[in-house]
Amino acid sequence: MAQQQTITLIGGGLVGALLAQQLAGRGFAVDVFEKRPDPRVAGFVGGRSINLALAERGLQALREAGLADDVLQRAVMMRGRMVHTRDGRSGLQRYGVDDSEVIWSVSRGALNMLLLDAAEAAGVRFHFGQSLVSADFDARRIRLADEQGVERDLDAPVIIGADGAGSALRAAMNAHTPLGERMDALGHAYKELEIPSAGVLAADLVGRSGGHDQFALEPHALHIWPRGGYMCIALPNTEGSFTVTLFLPAQGAHPSFATLPDTQAARAFFQEDFPDLLPLIPDFAADYEGHPIGTLSTLYLQRWHLDGRALLVGDAAHAIVPFHGQGMNCGFEDTVVLASLLAQSPNDTADAFAEFQRIRQPNADAIAAMALENYVEMRDSVADPHYLAKRELGALLAERAPQHFMARYRMVTFTHLPYAYAFERGRAQDQLLEQLLRGSTQATTVDLDAAITALRATLPPLPDLRHG
Repeated sequence: MAQQQTITLIGGGLVGALLAQQLAGRGFAVDVFEKRPDPRVAGFVGGRSINLALAERGLQALREAGLADDVLQRAVMMRGRMVHTRDGRSGLQRYGVDDSEVIWSVSRGALNMLLLDAAEAAGVRFHFGQSLVSADFDARRIRLADEQGVERDLDAPVIIGADGAGSALRAAMNAHTPLGERMDALGHAYKELEIPSAGVLAADLVGRSGGHDQFALEPHALHIWPRGGYMCIALPNTEGSFTVTLFLPAQGAHPSFATLPDTQAARAFFQEDFPDLLPLIPDFAADYEGHPIGTLSTLYLQRWHLDGRALLVGDAAHAIVPFHGQGMNCGFEDTVVLASLLAQSPNDTADAFAEFQRIRQPNADAIAAMALENYVEMRDSVADPHYLAKRELGALLAERAPQHFMARYRMVTFTHLPYAYAFERGRAQDQLLEQLLRGSTQATTVDLDAAITALRATLPPLPDLRHG
């Protein structure tokens, strides 16, 4: 029976806490070991704090855990991308067809604490300040160290690693049996800054920026300042501030982080490239000096598990770059699939783990590829006339032939269609749009009736979309 099965989870972050809650709800005994202190006591000390975009896949996992309403009360709706041009103009590109298709900006720290509370209420035992030192998979034991460095050994017959891109469990598994690990660095990095709530800024500045209430910018949008090979983005926080992230090449010719050695150089760069954004960041120098440069990579593994003894989930198995806003959503989708498989085969973890990898790995590979493509789209294509014409034509086809056309972004963000399906269908649709436009930057030049006929002749109907 599942009630006798104990599962050891390494990592009490977002994916670890949600998975623990779901497993406990299915009758498993769950111990979670987290190297950081309890954020509910010590305050949240995140590594990356890029705002998280919660979309339908993540929401569905939270619904199944009974937590969606609580989370949405702490989130800010984002209807689309507000694109800011170099000359100070801005315009909204909607993500979906209406307000039923939006994404939500959520605080990593607040969400983590809510998930910890829910997991504890379900009976999960958390052990904070406990780092994984090593694992003996043959003896099914692990060694942990507390914050003073005192080590102890524990029995751990079934271990799941939800300890992020720098997973200690993955390193231990790889030392036991090579996992075929590959980490592809993007070559671009990021730095975070902050736009404070509107009350801190001059009223005329807020008015010019399109802000209202306590927000310095339009609150219900993900703001993008695309500049070709680089960009800034800003996501709203519930109390009125925005988290700004600058994405730049790490090395190379200007502009790169290598060519911005100090705040003076960075300020001059912002004055030139983001002149409307700079005045909204009054603590620019302190932010730029005080926040580290973060790196961006994609993790690929050939093996996610050691038979039924150990498994990796979330970023520990398939870390991706953040440009589709799907890292957390993908990890949350992992938890739903895995909890269901383990509930079906509580005494055959080897079968459940193998099936989990079979189902999830093609989808993880697909969203990794789409996240990389979305970086190019966000920093460059959103201001490109041909891209905008394809987007307009796609919207017309989706309106006239919704059973046959849905933008890839909508498939990924607002449905439960597998990522792998969205990737391939999106590629086929894009090829059709290119053929219909023939290089034109005007969607109105296309005969829409003929285009719909070609669409229906070329592509089968979409499967059940399963909106939430």
